Amino acid sequence: MWEGSDKGLIKCWEVGQEFAAKQPELAQACLAGELPPLGWKGGVSRSLKKLEKFGSLNYLAQWQGLRSESLDIDPTLETALTCSRTQMIVTFTPDKAKYFNQSPETEN
Repeated sequence: MWEGSDKGLIKCWEVGQEFAAKQPELAQACLAGELPPLGWKGGVSRSLKKLEKFGSLNYLAQWQGLRSESLDIDPTLETALTCSRTQMIVTFTPDKAKYFNQSPETEN
């Protein structure tokens, strides 16, 4: 599934939909523009020294599912979002090296 043509994005979106039904408070946070910690790199629980970090497209797909949005991700492009609660800017990227090689102060 993770190596298929969609790289698991559809499954992540479906899991986000399931989370929305089971955890409405999490879905509300996402609808409010927050980027809460989920099972993929990309969520933020607090502001850090460096206000920018990278996250995975899988996180973005799950977040869109939590918001009950259509899955709308170009797997070849980066997408930047700002967390409404922490003001951290997260750039969701298909380049795994960018989010696996982040310095510890950008991890969360």
